[in-house]
Amino acid sequence: MSPSIHAVDLTKRFNSFTALDHLNLQVEGAKCVGFLGPNGAGKTTTLKMFTDLIFPTEGESFINGVSVQKDRKRALSVCGDLIETPEIYPSLTPREALEMSGALRGMRPEEIRSRTTTVLEEVKMGDWAGQKVGRFSKGMKQRVNLAAALLSDPEVVILDEPSTGLDPRGMAEVRAIVKGLKKENRLIFMSSHILSEVVDVCDEVALLDRGKLLFYDTLANVSQRLGTGSRTVEAEFASPVEDDALRASLSGLSQVVGWSRSSDRRITVELRGDLGGQATVVQRLASLPSGLVSFHQSRSALEEVYLREISVGDA
Repeated sequence: MSPSIHAVDLTKRFNSFTALDHLNLQVEGAKCVGFLGPNGAGKTTTLKMFTDLIFPTEGESFINGVSVQKDRKRALSVCGDLIETPEIYPSLTPREALEMSGALRGMRPEEIRSRTTTVLEEVKMGDWAGQKVGRFSKGMKQRVNLAAALLSDPEVVILDEPSTGLDPRGMAEVRAIVKGLKKENRLIFMSSHILSEVVDVCDEVALLDRGKLLFYDTLANVSQRLGTGSRTVEAEFASPVEDDALRASLSGLSQVVGWSRSSDRRITVELRGDLGGQATVVQRLASLPSGLVSFHQSRSALEEVYLREISVGDA
């Protein structure tokens, strides 16, 4: 049986405020799914209901087909999670912190010892196993938290914005760990509002806004959602290019929505239509005497779709 999570009409209200509105989402198989949305979209609320930290107003959540609300212990026995940013007692070492975590989960002492060594190596903290956590950087502490989530060797791993608040090096370290988890037949469900992180790590993405699911799809299919909508590209030239030359080059092209200048050698062009039309624009710009040296999409397809879908929701 492949790992799975399933939300059925999952709803959470706080008095008159609806944080999550009848979420229906089914994710199956070993992969990494990015749970994407702006701050306040309902991502953490959803993950807390999947891990029984809060109870839904309506609906139900399932892990491997077992209801979290009706059989919490069995459902969460196959799940490891990292919700928000839990603190670790600064006087403990990573090994002691994981031993305490394993005991709370009801793991056998010999299993705790074996898995502690394994997961600390997995998160690149083996050399620090005997050092006090109070001396660690935020990124190192987060790696220990990830180790705790992996201690029981879970089939399903739920992560709540695991790299938020870290410096660039810490973010890169956490992303590398998550990429490594994908090789181990696990389902990773990871919330984030960092688009580049989702593109780098995830196979599929679910977009949430104002408590409602906008779509769930593979990253490979996200670009198809652009359809004939506009996309933004940047062009750079070897020498300054004149406005008159640009107007003459781009005039009459139906795929060009507009353009703007970011410097005397760099412009941004908003395009619509398919890649064939984009190729025509490249040919026109390449014919200019200023010498076209680069032409690339300024935003990923996911970012284009994200901005379009969220802006539509805000209209």
